[in-house]
Amino acid sequence: MLNDNIVLTEAVYYILLSLHLPLHGYGIMQQVEEMSNGRVKLAAGTLYGAISTMLEKKWIVALPEEKNSRKKEYEITSTGKEIVKNELNRLRELLANGEKIIKEGGK
Repeated sequence: MLNDNIVLTEAVYYILLSLHLPLHGYGIMQQVEEMSNGRVKLAAGTLYGAISTMLEKKWIVALPEEKNSRKKEYEITSTGKEIVKNELNRLRELLANGEKIIKEGGK
């Protein structure tokens, strides 16, 4: 059973989303920037630090490297997909509560 109280950083959230299809580091950077309409730009240190942590937690896996390729590809695991699903539910709750309060004028 996963801890339902995990809160993802925006960078980790976008990295996990981008890895629903196998990607290498530079591809992840491009995908995250595209998904966020240019708002989130991952530095290499941020990306590879997050990848290292997610590999340890088994949220993602490194795929076997192809011959003559220096690019390592990563992919989300079923655990990672569950983490993203839980985060989406958490974000929906935040949004619904915020909209309710704003609509009611804080009452």
